[in-house]
Amino acid sequence: MPIAILDVDYSGPGATAACLVAERWTDAVPIETHAVAIPSVLAYTPGRFFERELPCLLAVLPRVGVAVEVIVIDGYVVLDAAGTPGLGAHLHAHYQGRYAVVGVAKTAYGDAGFASPVLRGGSKNPLFVTAIGMDKDEAAQRVRSMHGGFRIPSLLTWVDRLAAGDPPPWPSAP
Repeated sequence: MPIAILDVDYSGPGATAACLVAERWTDAVPIETHAVAIPSVLAYTPGRFFERELPCLLAVLPRVGVAVEVIVIDGYVVLDAAGTPGLGAHLHAHYQGRYAVVGVAKTAYGDAGFASPVLRGGSKNPLFVTAIGMDKDEAAQRVRSMHGGFRIPSLLTWVDRLAAGDPPPWPSAP
């Protein structure tokens, strides 16, 4: 079943939310791409990041034209071993558990011992994977399997670029 991969880029008072849809975790190219301009967003408040980013994700997700099973976000699903909700948990709750949500963070939050570390390519710096609606170790294995030979999977890099207004040239499927 397809997966949706989301990211948000902030510029001035607004943001752009982007979404790629891939048929499989290992795909090199998306089957759909979407970007939505959001004219104004809340200011960042430490510990309340979801209040700023969740409305952006909710603005782009309705554009997806196929049924998805998993949503992948740039960030954390939970913030500690006790399960304190992060952005991904709030997204999961908004959709009443309809989708599994996988968080892929580039930097450690606290000791990050609650996340599954994923090393990709030749990097010595892990990605930190958290999940809800899916086992986090299974989610980590799926992230590890994603296309690309670098630390950041190709489609995660490309959704970041799409949100930043720099859509990448899509390579040919392998």
